[in-house]
Amino acid sequence: MDFVEKIKTELSNVYSKQELGSVVSLIFNKLAGINLTEILLLDNKKLSEKVMQKIESAVERLKLNEPIQYVLGQTEFYGLPFITDNRALIPRPETEELVDLILCNCGLDEKPVEILDIGTGSGCIAVTLAQKLKNAQVSAFDISLDALNLAHENAELNNVFVKFYHQNILKITDFEQKFDVIVSNPPYVTEEEKEFIKPNVLDFEPHIALFVSNSEPLIFYDYISKFAKNHLKPNGKLYFEINQNFGKNIVKLLKINGFKNVELKKDISGKDRFVLGNI
Repeated sequence: MDFVEKIKTELSNVYSKQELGSVVSLIFNKLAGINLTEILLLDNKKLSEKVMQKIESAVERLKLNEPIQYVLGQTEFYGLPFITDNRALIPRPETEELVDLILCNCGLDEKPVEILDIGTGSGCIAVTLAQKLKNAQVSAFDISLDALNLAHENAELNNVFVKFYHQNILKITDFEQKFDVIVSNPPYVTEEEKEFIKPNVLDFEPHIALFVSNSEPLIFYDYISKFAKNHLKPNGKLYFEINQNFGKNIVKLLKINGFKNVELKKDISGKDRFVLGNI
């Protein structure tokens, strides 16, 4: 059995047949620097012992359900490179759609725009907005110093400046700056939903960024919308990524907290995924 087939066999209990091809391509591309065509023509002798050991080590981690983004230490988000490890959640495609909503609303306006990302994690939202909107001044909060360090590394990787703050949005009291846009993808998976979460997420990604209690599933949306009400400029806009099960509840919450033109939007899969409104 050649090296590629050996890897596919070892990972067959973790990935479907459809997934295996792309996983193997990623492994060889990132760790050996070869593309799909070169993989198909691969002669084991063309790989150094060091590279083969790196690939074998990665495969062992993948067999334990560790996310490939953590194993390889990087991923792509909105066409940009991001360092990924267990300091923060792995950037998701749905969040790219959230970024796209903001870019569609802000991208055609050349005047300066001040943006705040609450719960920045890897920095994927803040860094992408800073990179794509050259007229933007971007700030970001997170409760985790580890996540902030990772986000800072990603800002440097993408050659942008983001002002990072170590802040707990549930306890913040003295912050004076106002913004044109506030965006957040806060923890929104309830504890009772844990049983439906795949092991590669549940066992490796930081729970502080994932879960909220069953008794207060909207706690972050409540606190952030109240903060935003006082820290958005006139006509400023708030954007949320949400748990699909609470779309109508969050729309109602924003209206109660004083927001106008509140909209519930679906993601590309047809699930309620975003709520936005302005003051």
